[in-house]
Amino acid sequence: MKLLLDEHLSAQLIGHLDDLYPGSQHVLESGLGGSGDGVVWEYARLNGLTIVSKDSDFFHRSILVGAPPKVIWIRLGNCSTADIERLLRSKHNAIQAFADQNVETCLVLGRL
Repeated sequence: MKLLLDEHLSAQLIGHLDDLYPGSQHVLESGLGGSGDGVVWEYARLNGLTIVSKDSDFFHRSILVGAPPKVIWIRLGNCSTADIERLLRSKHNAIQAFADQNVETCLVLGRL
């Protein structure tokens, strides 16, 4: 599974997580910095990427529009890049299962 990390997440995560999520991208490295949610959504859809965000906007869009793309909503509040890396590593199996099924459009990770 390839991820598309939004602007609110560190681009450093791409290199840190390459062993589990090869081919993942960050919106800044993809030329999408400052783009609206609709542009990011369409890019992810066309490129087979799962959006990872701390922003609820993508969660809401996933409910209204449906997949693809799928969305992983990080609910950790103020946290470090290392915290997000640990979460995405520890939940790799759940993320893979989410990617493989066709029912759910958003996976919520972290505090609920």
